[in-house]
Amino acid sequence: MFAFSKCGAHSVKPLTALLAILAGSAVALAAGLIMTWTVILLLPADEQRLAPEHAHLLRAIVVFTLFAAVSAASFYGQLRERRWRGAAHTATLAVFALVVWLYWPT
Repeated sequence: MFAFSKCGAHSVKPLTALLAILAGSAVALAAGLIMTWTVILLLPADEQRLAPEHAHLLRAIVVFTLFAAVSAASFYGQLRERRWRGAAHTATLAVFALVVWLYWPT
């Protein structure tokens, strides 16, 4: 694959494409969770029924927003070939492991 810019043709490395997919998926999950929380806030009639889900939903929002931020930073570092991208990749793997640990079915 080649992307063209004002500097000419650039090839997209497989890790960059994988990080783009990962970051995009994490952002979509975080946005969906935030929208779900917003809808729940706008349903005061169902507050009692949905109250047990608030803590779980807020935890998921925090975890997936963190995952989105870290994976987006990793993607940016890889795309721009920054020196700190190795640390960002390690952080992405760590947060991904946290997500798997928290949400893997038992």
